[in-house]
Amino acid sequence: MLNKKHLRAEIKQRRHNLSSEEIEDFSLQISNLIINLPIWEYSFYHTFLSIKSLKEVNTEPLLAILFGKDKNIVVSKTNFETRTMSHILLQDNTILKLNPQNIPEPDDGIEISSKQIEVVFVPLMAFDELGNRVGYGKGFYDIFLKKCSKNTLKIGLSFFEAENFIIENTSHDVALDYCITPNQVYSF
Repeated sequence: MLNKKHLRAEIKQRRHNLSSEEIEDFSLQISNLIINLPIWEYSFYHTFLSIKSLKEVNTEPLLAILFGKDKNIVVSKTNFETRTMSHILLQDNTILKLNPQNIPEPDDGIEISSKQIEVVFVPLMAFDELGNRVGYGKGFYDIFLKKCSKNTLKIGLSFFEAENFIIENTSHDVALDYCITPNQVYSF
């Protein structure tokens, strides 16, 4: 079992070493694998908007797929004081701005209840073969996912394959249903 703090540092370095071209290629490969998932009967899909400075998976190809399939796309607005997120319907006229942490967020819009969201694409640092994930350590997504319906699908997006050891887990951690890497779909 590896300490989450050490794992975050390792993944941060591995991401740092990725070129812009690799990030774009890997992100497109991830989106191409998502197309084949059995998830397209739903209406409300929540996705993160990539933090480019952290070299996260670029969700723009995923957004294009969701728009092309005429799905309701929901994105978050973060309140760091209360450690909560509100969820806003992404529309053609939605204005996105970078918050002080460089996270793209909607300026305002139609708020959607966590219970309405049927599929969540989850940002992460690492995950293991059981679907346990390591996020950024603030617990925003764990809090959010616990407010969703128990049937909500949780899909992680990662540039790197599963860790082959069990990630330490706490009672507030929420496991994934799937994780998509450039080369593989993991189903848990």
